[in-house]
Amino acid sequence: MQDVRIAGYASVFGVPDSGGDVVLPGAFKGAGKRVPLLWQHDSREPIGFVEKLSEDAKGLRVVARVVAAGRGSQAVQLLRAGAIDGLSFGYRVKSARADKARGLRQLAALDLVEVSLVTFPMQPLARVLGLSTVAEETMNDL
Repeated sequence: MQDVRIAGYASVFGVPDSGGDVVLPGAFKGAGKRVPLLWQHDSREPIGFVEKLSEDAKGLRVVARVVAAGRGSQAVQLLRAGAIDGLSFGYRVKSARADKARGLRQLAALDLVEVSLVTFPMQPLARVLGLSTVAEETMNDL
């Protein structure tokens, strides 16, 4: 089984999640370090890594590689079958403010810790939008 590359949104701006948080544009500024891809937010179950992160008008777009080993091989099978497509992220809050009128918390600045492939994302619009097989690299390619 080969690794797969997934692309989608780990966060969507301006849309409340099921926990009452709204991520604001710019919240992920500076999030360029290597970020692990986890299975269901479990730090004991890494399944790959994020290759690219970028904010666009919609949200935090991610491209990640799922390594087809251990739990990652199960994730690859579930992705290919269409049985799982949720994305989520783990974070520390740097700056937030209350939107008392709507009863929400606006997240203005976050420290991104991880991205996860999940069954039920807190943000229903945070989804894998595409996947492709990663060609195996040889030592000459590195």
